[in-house]
Order: sequence, then C-alpha cells, then structure tokens
Amino acid sequence: MGQKTNPISNRIGITRGWDSNWIGRSSAEYAERIAEDYKIRQYLVNRLSKASLSKIVIERTLKLVTVTIHAARPGFIIGKDGKNVEGLKEELKKVTNKDIQINIFEVKKPEVDANIVADSIARQIEGRVSYRRAIKMAIATAMRTGAEGIKVQIAGRVGGAEMARNEMFKEGRTPLHTFRADIDYALAEAHTKVGVLGIKVWICNGEVYGKKDLSPNAGVAAQAAQPQGRGGRDGRRGGRRGGRREERK
Repeated sequence: MGQKTNPISNRIGITRGWDSNWIGRSSAEYAERIAEDYKIRQYLVNRLSKASLSKIVIERTLKLVTVTIHAARPGFIIGKDGKNVEGLKEELKKVTNKDIQINIFEVKKPEVDANIVADSIARQIEGRVSYRRAIKMAIATAMRTGAEGIKVQIAGRVGGAEMARNEMFKEGRTPLHTFRADIDYALAEAHTKVGVLGIKVWICNGEVYGKKDLSPNAGVAAQAAQPQGRGGRDGRRGGRRGGRREERK
C-alpha cells in the first residue's frame, strides 16, 4: 500500500497536516473553494518559478484569504521595499475577487525539501545537464545536509532514447510503509526536446515519535523561537578567553 499511495496524503493526520485550512458550508461552496485554491497555487507556481517554492498554505475566514508561501528565496518574492508583495496581492485579488493577505517564510534547509530538489533537477535537465549528474549531486547534498534517505526516480525518454524507461537512484532508507517516518514527496516535470520527463523525489527526514503539531506553519514558528545555540555560546567563550589573555599580557 505504501508503494502505491502518495506518501503525503497517506500520512495526513499522523505526521502531516492539510495545506488548505477552511470549511465549506455546502457542496457548491466546497467545490468553488477547491477550484479557487487550485487557481491560486497554479498562478503562484508559474509567477514565482524562480523563487524555489516549497509549499503554499491557504487559510480562509469569512472575508479574508491568507496565503502563506514557503520558499528558499524569499527575497525574490518580497522585492525592494516589499513592492513585489503588494503587486502580488493585487494580482491574486483579480483571481479570487477576495481580500488577500500574504505571508512569506524562508525554507531553512532547501536541500532536504522534496519540492525544491525535484524542481532543481528538472530545471538542470532542461538546461542540458546530464540527468545522472544532476540526480547524484542532489542525493549527495541531501545526505550531507542530514536526510536519513533519499530516492529519485526519472521516467520518460531518458537521455534522448527512442523508447521510454524508468531509472531509480537511492541512498539511505525511505520506509514508505512506516507511518511515523517523516517522508517528503514531490513530482516535477522537465520539458525537453524529446518529450516530458517525470521526476519523483522521496526524502526521509527521520521518524516522528509522540503527538506532532499538525498545523501547516508549526515548524516555522518553532524555528523562529529557537535561540542561536552553540554559535552564540562559542562566541562568548572566545570573548572571555581573549580578555584573559590581554590581562596576562
């Protein structure tokens, strides 16, 4: 079962929460909001293709739509003095005919984010980089950054071959049947001269024990609340030692 189901939808309520948070009061309203969410996401993915998007979280109240964008390059979205954000709000108002609020968060480790990794591989293949080199570099970087395992599958007319085929590259462990395993998954497409290549990426970021906060922006709040840690303490120690040396002299 774990091999045939999307790993994200398979873990909703266990290690993952919903990326759309709202309630539809009727079937017609529910369908309308789903279509609207799809339009918002498609528009942002096309509009901000250079910002390395990770995920887009949509939350709704009666009169306001809050769009939270997680990206590896938030500066590209914000622009100088936040002018790009204001322009983006106006564009989304035309798409939805509702008031829009935009929040932007930076992805601290883009090397272990499946969406960013898959998109990076696809863009490199479109730029005529060897698919083996692009995939192996992505795997090595993810393992070095702290992933427990990564698996990449590429399908289509790989390397310009006449017949389509699948190739898979993996390192470490990606246990798809273990529900507590934090598996990140993404699918990207590379549009080449010989046709479309599909790239699937699975990344295992360890296992989750106990009850996890499933709100979509929980991880961002936790990162923001963390102190600087060892770097700050080491800096203070260095300062004290320097002071002692000066006193001895």
